[in-house]
Amino acid sequence: MGKTGITGIILAGGRGTRMGGRDKGLVALAGRPLAAHVVDRLRPQVDTIVISANRNRERYAGLGYPVAADAAPDFPGPLAGIASAGAVARTPWLLVTPCDTPRLPADLAQRLLEACAAGHRPLAVAHDGARLQPLFLLLRRELLADLAAFLAGGGRAVYRWLDSQQPARADFSDCPAAFGNLNAPGDDDRLAAHHTTEDTIHT
Repeated sequence: MGKTGITGIILAGGRGTRMGGRDKGLVALAGRPLAAHVVDRLRPQVDTIVISANRNRERYAGLGYPVAADAAPDFPGPLAGIASAGAVARTPWLLVTPCDTPRLPADLAQRLLEACAAGHRPLAVAHDGARLQPLFLLLRRELLADLAAFLAGGGRAVYRWLDSQQPARADFSDCPAAFGNLNAPGDDDRLAAHHTTEDTIHT
């Protein structure tokens, strides 16, 4: 795809509540942290990467990219992670993904860019054919000012902010499994099985 003026933002700043407090981005898959697999998928699509993390920052820094912590304490949510990581970025576009989706689409940036262009919008969100995937999004860096104002006013809900922006939707109905993630104990095995299947297919 080449260089496109995009910074990839990997969201790894959550509490991992549904995972018993585990830091999801550091859960091992095929001997490597999930976040490392996400880096592999993002790297060809972006100019650089920033990782949003509030715990284990040294380990995330070991992946080779800047790590940004939330400006507010007590894990204020993914929008705060986008804001803090976005403040580090210098590119016109920001491509956001969670840290626990190791098979995210290889053309995620391209499809989201095309959706922005088609809809004449500064923000696009992925749709897997059944539901919106609100943490897979591409936005113009200028939107960070509006996001900061939303957060300063006490806003936290991702859907509420997205609705206020009327984003374009990018169709990923041909690959819904690409958004498989780690949400509950036992998902490790499901992701590992899918990862092994994908490796077999591409061998």
